[in-house]
Formats: sequence, structure tokens, C-alpha cells
Amino acid sequence: MRMKEGKLVLIGAGMVGSATLNAVVAQNVLNEIVVIDANENKALGEVLDALHTTPFAHATNTTIRVGSYADCADASIIVMTAGPSIQAGDNDRRVLAEKNIAVMDSVMQEITRYTRNAILIVVTNPVDLVTYFAQTKYNYPADKIFGTGTLLDTARMRQIIAAQCNVDSKNVHGYLFGEHGESAFIPWSMVNVSGIPVDELPRAFGLNSALDKEKILEETKHAGLRILKLKGYTSSGIAQSVARLVRAIVLNERCVLPISTVLQGEYNLEQVAMSVPCVIGSNGRERILEVQLLPHEQEQLAACCESLQKMLLQLGL
Repeated sequence: MRMKEGKLVLIGAGMVGSATLNAVVAQNVLNEIVVIDANENKALGEVLDALHTTPFAHATNTTIRVGSYADCADASIIVMTAGPSIQAGDNDRRVLAEKNIAVMDSVMQEITRYTRNAILIVVTNPVDLVTYFAQTKYNYPADKIFGTGTLLDTARMRQIIAAQCNVDSKNVHGYLFGEHGESAFIPWSMVNVSGIPVDELPRAFGLNSALDKEKILEETKHAGLRILKLKGYTSSGIAQSVARLVRAIVLNERCVLPISTVLQGEYNLEQVAMSVPCVIGSNGRERILEVQLLPHEQEQLAACCESLQKMLLQLGL
């Protein structure tokens, strides 16, 4: 079946799913959005709430409705948010991984009944493990399936640095690499503010001291947990991350974003999904960029790979 450009299927209408629905509606780039959830009343409530925003002048006349997996047949983009989220005080990632891999397994059985052509964005955590499982078990085209990975972590890092320099965070450049989790790291050799290297920021912006790189990394990695403890869940940041990817795909931006993707020899690593900068366009992950890392940064990336592979082994994957 021919894909409909601008048709998105959203799987999951929980806290993240509902925030994602509102975020992608606000992008004004989609023609049709279909929401799937085991709780059809919840899905319908979210659909109606979002649908009532379309008459306003700033909004496009997007069709928003509840649907079924059959709607995946002609969808151009599928977003997977279903599955339980980590709870405050829950440090056992293996338990969450087992639960959500089982959820992803059932979802992929349905998706692949209808399509292997749609671009599939995985949000469900642990996103690197779930993405690897879905791509490898179902042999989904590797350029068509990827996770949000460290895209939100990267945004958090940029916001922290921007606040210290008192500049617009969109002028901060750099990425978090590796796992969306504890082993993530910042290749500081790539970080700059409008071309000014990170070690020259005190001089350029009149800072009293150099940036505390370890503190920035820790604050970045633990930002989600802090939000979780404060409000009970996270939703806005990850929803905007998905919306950013959707916009890049629909408009064929060919922008560079860090996403969790299955590596097949890039950076001399394989049998793992983790975040590295990639070109995102209408065909999905159009290119993995192999950035020249410093030796110790390459070692950190290899350590991320080893950590994730260890977890995959424990899960029997």
C-alpha cells in the first residue's frame, strides 16, 4: 500500500503519548494523526482535546482520530510511546527493560503485519535496548527505525551551558553520545557556543571560572530523575524531542540530530543501538556521521557499547 505523506500513527496515550500528540499537532506539518491505545476511552479523550485546537488560526486542519494497527499500513511515521515508565526510586533498569521489550514485541508483531516502510520512532525506555530489540528481532530496515536516544539529553546540556553563558541555547552546539542513561558522555572537543570552543567560554563571556564539565554532565544525566521526583513523570521535553524528529522527517530537513540507532560497524562498533549524530530527512536516518573523536572519547563510546551489550546479554538478546 502506498504511504500517505503526513500521516502519523501514535501508539500510546499516556503521559508521554498525550504530550507528544499535542507537540506534533503544534508543528503544523501533519495531515492526519491516528492514536492507538489499549484504553480506547483515554485515546478518544486525548484525540478530542487535541482536535478542539485545530479551529484556531495558528493551527492546520489536521485530521485527528482513534484508530487501529491497520492504520499503520499507509502511515509514513509511527511513534511508539507505550509501556510503563520508570518510577521514582526504581533503579532496576532490567525489570523495566523486560516489561517494555515484551510490550514492544507485541507492538512490532502488529506493525510488521502492515508495514516495514514507515519510519518508526521509539520513545519507550530503556530506549536503546528497546530499539535494538525491535530492529534486530523483526529485521526492520535499520534506517527506518531509531530511538529518541540522547536528543533530549543534548537539549538539556545545551540549556545548562547557555544559562551559564547567558545566551540563547540554540547557539550552543554539541551532543551527548552513547546510552540514554548512566554511561552517556559529552565529547567536549565538539562543544562550542557559536564557534567558540568550550575552554574559551570564560574569556569570551566574562565567566568567573571555567565550566565544570563533570557537574554539567551529571546535571544533564539526572535531569529526568529530578523532574520525575518533582512532578511524578516527565513529558514535555521528550514530546518536543519527538516533534523535532517528526518535523525533520516531514520537511526533509536533513538536519543533524543525536538518535539511538543500530550500529553496524560505525565507530568500529556493532551489535548495539546507541546515540551518535545522524542526518535525519524524509527517508529516516539518512546517514550516520562518524565524527572524529579524541582517543579518550572513543574509549568512552566503547564503554557505552560494552555497558549496553552487557544488559542485552542479561536479557537474552
